[in-house]
Amino acid sequence: MQLATTLIELQKIIINWRLAGERIAFVPTMGNLHDGHLKLVHEARKYADQVVVSIFVNPSQFGVGEDFSTYPRTEQEDIKKLRAIPADLVFLPSVDEMYAPNTKTVVTVSGISDLYCGASRPGHFNGVATVVCKLFNMVQPDCAVFGLKDFQQLAVIRMMVRDLNIPVEIIGVDTVREASGLAMSSRNGYLTAQEKTIAPRLYQALCIARAAVLAGNKPYPEIEREAIQLLKQAGFTPDYFSVCRSSDLNKAEPEDVGLVLLAAAKLGTTRLIDNVYFSR
Repeated sequence: MQLATTLIELQKIIINWRLAGERIAFVPTMGNLHDGHLKLVHEARKYADQVVVSIFVNPSQFGVGEDFSTYPRTEQEDIKKLRAIPADLVFLPSVDEMYAPNTKTVVTVSGISDLYCGASRPGHFNGVATVVCKLFNMVQPDCAVFGLKDFQQLAVIRMMVRDLNIPVEIIGVDTVREASGLAMSSRNGYLTAQEKTIAPRLYQALCIARAAVLAGNKPYPEIEREAIQLLKQAGFTPDYFSVCRSSDLNKAEPEDVGLVLLAAAKLGTTRLIDNVYFSR
């Protein structure tokens, strides 16, 4: 497994792969890797000859008062895990390598970026879209693999790729869960032992709501209200719980077939997100 920390180092490796006619898959991460990330790398291997994984904690997607400075950075442990899979190349750029001084360009995917997590975290998806666009330009992959746990993030990236004609195939991979049902996330490490026993109820609330949608005997706003009340009773501070069209994340109508339930809630100081997607 090779390591690169600069664009020049990265390009030397990528050029050689291209000259050899090899297909490249890309898995962008912010590090602190868990089994969910490693599943993405395994999936990427199915689509390409070479797999690149980036580890970069992107400052532009953190808002004021969020956890950029304390976000867990475990690069050495991450590299060991990636060697064991193995990945073919790990890209570990610095902030200075990724962002020029006084950088002026921001990628904005209008509309969808303002919903749900975008409403709660203004500018978050601008940071996500900008850094992913930059990484695509640097790595120049044939395909890129993302987890479906961040369903809205994936929708933003798909739209960006479509609108900017970026020649990268976007592949979504199902959420990896702990035995309790809790979606694996780097932020789960912030949960206390007691909170860890409560956290799976977010997924349970999603499953209950999915069953209610499929039963078809309640309007969607009532299902959302009941889910929010269930979360409050469990000790969460809900941000949103929404029944959406999976195609564009707008509020679902009774005639819509492809649906996704999106939820975000704080448990203590930790903000958790999760979703379930399905067809009626």
